[in-house]
Amino acid sequence: MSELMASLAALAGFVVGALAVMVVRQSVGQRQVMTPTDDVEPDALPQGVASVLAVLPSSAVVLDKGDRVLRASSAARVFGLVKGDHLMAAELLAMARQVRRDGEIRESEIEVAGHKFGQESTNFAVRVAPLGSYGQVLVLAEDQTEHRRVEAVRRDFVANVSHELKTPVGALSLLAETIQDAADDPEAVTRFAGRMQHEAARLTYLVQDLITLSRIQGAEPIPTPGPVPIDEVVHEAIDRCNTTAAAKDITLVAGGVEGLQIWGDDELLVTALRNLIDNAVAYSPEHTRVVVSARAAGAHTESVEISVSDQGIGIPESAQERIFERFFRVDAARSRATGGTGLGLAIVKHVAAAHNGAVTVWSKEGSGSTFTLRMPAFGGMAVAAPGTTTIPLEAAQ
Repeated sequence: MSELMASLAALAGFVVGALAVMVVRQSVGQRQVMTPTDDVEPDALPQGVASVLAVLPSSAVVLDKGDRVLRASSAARVFGLVKGDHLMAAELLAMARQVRRDGEIRESEIEVAGHKFGQESTNFAVRVAPLGSYGQVLVLAEDQTEHRRVEAVRRDFVANVSHELKTPVGALSLLAETIQDAADDPEAVTRFAGRMQHEAARLTYLVQDLITLSRIQGAEPIPTPGPVPIDEVVHEAIDRCNTTAAAKDITLVAGGVEGLQIWGDDELLVTALRNLIDNAVAYSPEHTRVVVSARAAGAHTESVEISVSDQGIGIPESAQERIFERFFRVDAARSRATGGTGLGLAIVKHVAAAHNGAVTVWSKEGSGSTFTLRMPAFGGMAVAAPGTTTIPLEAAQ
């Protein structure tokens, strides 16, 4: 926040300086051409001031000595700070009057009622400075709502990461002490060593997912995109999940249309699809199957859809809007028991966004779930390779 206020102060300093220069030049020009009978209009803005205010990205308002709005930027009116020729925020009006009395520049943060439907309030970093010699005051207000939201997300993320790291690290420390105390009991050592391996693997998965998430959530473009064959992505993701699925006697099935392509990063897509399949396996009972299929979608087949369907426990409707949040778990105990990090679906969401796509979910408790990745097709049309057709569902080898 200190950096933001410093930036706002620098901006305000520049604006006030520029306006001051204009006022001085205007005054000099007026003295050169005025006759003794000329009347000065103290409420008029110097020439060029309106042009400066018009290009400012922040909300800018100029008040006269009677608190009437002489000029307001479009942003100030959009945010509801100004209506007609009145400044609506009481806190800003009080600051303007103090600045007019003592001539000192003031900075503060204020909160005003939200200007959008459903928005409770808007946060502003403000700076108020004297302008000219007729009691005029310049008010600059920078919208901080999104900045505050991002800061809150960052704090929550740090807190969640700390908590998630603390659990396996604490478990490893406790298990190490237990093994040391049970050095004369080979059976106990073997059992606790297995638990240590489990916790170490969980810590490794968490670190890997954090690295992957930090790589893709910054809204940076994919470094080396290229045409990605969906068939290869599906089979590679299934291959990486076969061992886990076999342990529960769950059959992984591939099907749909062959030869589809999108433009992007194959490794990121494999990671996203593997996370969806891993989730499907973790939340499905034994002796069931998970189906992965691809198809052309859209009115003109301009998109490719990859869906992962399971016969699992399903997701409550109340939780479906939050399942793509980082560290959110529908069943925290079950997720930790299966080694889940709580980041898999967040990674899927960001991978889809990085490919100009989206991920959606359909689910019903007791009937399973279907997650669908939808992304633009390579070349703008999801055309299958020559000689290929829709193939029946078949068990992946």
